[in-house]
Amino acid sequence: MNIEIIPPYEIAYFRHFGPYGIENAQTMENLKQWAKLHNLFNDKTIIFGIAQDNPDTMRPENCRYDACIVISHDYCISDDIAIRGNIAGGRYAVFKIDHTAEAVQQAWSEIFQRLSEYEYQVDETRPIMERYKVEMVKKHFCEICVPIKSS
Repeated sequence: MNIEIIPPYEIAYFRHFGPYGIENAQTMENLKQWAKLHNLFNDKTIIFGIAQDNPDTMRPENCRYDACIVISHDYCISDDIAIRGNIAGGRYAVFKIDHTAEAVQQAWSEIFQRLSEYEYQVDETRPIMERYKVEMVKKHFCEICVPIKSS
């Protein structure tokens, strides 16, 4: 676990409504295809996966998952497929993990205990994000970024 200040980002994103699962992966693949078509996908690309809702408190059919790609401030989205948005940034606990479904699932079961051990409090005003830097994914890693309150 590392503590990192993630900068604010402009993003283009695709949103999926429904239970979290395989459809999230399809939404991410659709975003990647769109990004490649618009010359936004290269070795410096940063992609985020953001589960916007807690499935324990939100009906599964209403859960929102956003697959996001960082874009420049002046990038013009020329179609109505992607949505323009932003990530506020801030202080995050960043967990580097193997880019496998098993490792991601295990990390989700352990990160809150690790945060508690270091007395970090989750900042619930910002979403937890999975971050995929293309250069890192090529080495079979990804990251879970948990917003934490400043002390």
